[in-house]
Amino acid sequence: MTDEQTAVPVDAERASAGEGRRAERAEQAAAFDAMGERYQEVFPARSGQLACAGWLLEQLPAGARVLDVGCGAGEPTAGQLADGGLRVIGVDLSEGMLAQARKAVPAAEFHRFDVVDLATGNAERLWGVPELGPAGAGTWDGAAAFFSLLMLPRAEIAVALGRIRELLRPGGLLALGMVEADLDNAPLPFLEQEIRVSGYLREELTGLLERSGFTVEAVDSQSYAPAGSAQPPETQLYLRCRRTG
Repeated sequence: MTDEQTAVPVDAERASAGEGRRAERAEQAAAFDAMGERYQEVFPARSGQLACAGWLLEQLPAGARVLDVGCGAGEPTAGQLADGGLRVIGVDLSEGMLAQARKAVPAAEFHRFDVVDLATGNAERLWGVPELGPAGAGTWDGAAAFFSLLMLPRAEIAVALGRIRELLRPGGLLALGMVEADLDNAPLPFLEQEIRVSGYLREELTGLLERSGFTVEAVDSQSYAPAGSAQPPETQLYLRCRRTG
């Protein structure tokens, strides 16, 4: 069999796998649709997140463009950044979360969007947001991604970090929140839904960011237990990163 004859099945298999993962991410988003406003209720205090996003406000001038990756219901991050004078675009796959965000933070702009499509042609073709595709490469001043990338398998987290970096200008900033855990796409019951989450130990996460083209300027951590949850306290990591090159 020639290379030409084998190419079609291989390409078809890759396309099928890609569509399968896209469907799985949509299922994750549907779980957050079902959670509704209860998600906000179990995370009433987010001092670490507020401090990390506050670093963006300290570092960036008024009017700087910032992308909130996995913005959820818009609070606290999109609201905090918009109130601080930054131009905020938030993206999320959950229509329910986006509806809350648009109501809570009218000064920001929100789009339904799959994070793995950042910096690709799909940004315009599938989602109608060209400034998040190749046309926007190197033009964004900052990005925030608080506990959104952990909804991806580790391989996709690495891809997403690389694509966020592509959108940032040289020296652009990334405020990142993750849970410290040695997990890869593990099932987790949460608010009567099952979601899948990934995590890293802090040294691993720092190494991943450096390989993805970031300098990690600071790492903070805190223990946090969601209100009313039977889950044990988790260690949350907050990283202040800058694009290298």
